[in-house]
Amino acid sequence: MALNPLAVHEMAETVLGCVCAALEETAAAVEDQPGCPCRACVVPGPPAWDGCNDPCAEGAGAGGQLTVHVARTFATSSFPVDDRTVQGVKNCQPPAAIAVELVVTLLRCAPVMDSGGCPPSFEELAAAARTVHVDAATIYTALLCCLPTTGTRRRGPVFYLGAQRVLEQEGGCMGVEQRVTVALSAPCCPSEESP
Repeated sequence: MALNPLAVHEMAETVLGCVCAALEETAAAVEDQPGCPCRACVVPGPPAWDGCNDPCAEGAGAGGQLTVHVARTFATSSFPVDDRTVQGVKNCQPPAAIAVELVVTLLRCAPVMDSGGCPPSFEELAAAARTVHVDAATIYTALLCCLPTTGTRRRGPVFYLGAQRVLEQEGGCMGVEQRVTVALSAPCCPSEESP
């Protein structure tokens, strides 16, 4: 049997669920911290920055947009390193595993100039920084603690937490981007293609 055609999407949905649940828990524990945006989904590529103002949220600085997308999928024999084995030499020679690199992006509304052209106050900037820093820690912890509890085996999937970065403010949005690479089941050839 080949790699489950839904494996990549299901893993993206799992990551989204882990992060969204953690954001809700953090909002309940940390005063004035927004929870998981109602605008949260798996998207087909890097998200458009047109959804940081969550229509479901109440209050300044609340809401946002949470997305997960696939950055790349690759073969690996020594996770998380790309496998450079030349294919096509021996019929169907599957790699040891397939890995998927997912990108979690959380956008929130950023403080902007007021109608009089004055920049945001230091208090507004400090509150925005706090929100971003709490979001960053929550996303990192969510992946570190939730992913091992998912899956059908006794333990969850093998994964590697990549770089996390705070995104430069743009168009009234600010946020965090976290990369995570997850090993999926090893694919194998359909029986009629076996060597």
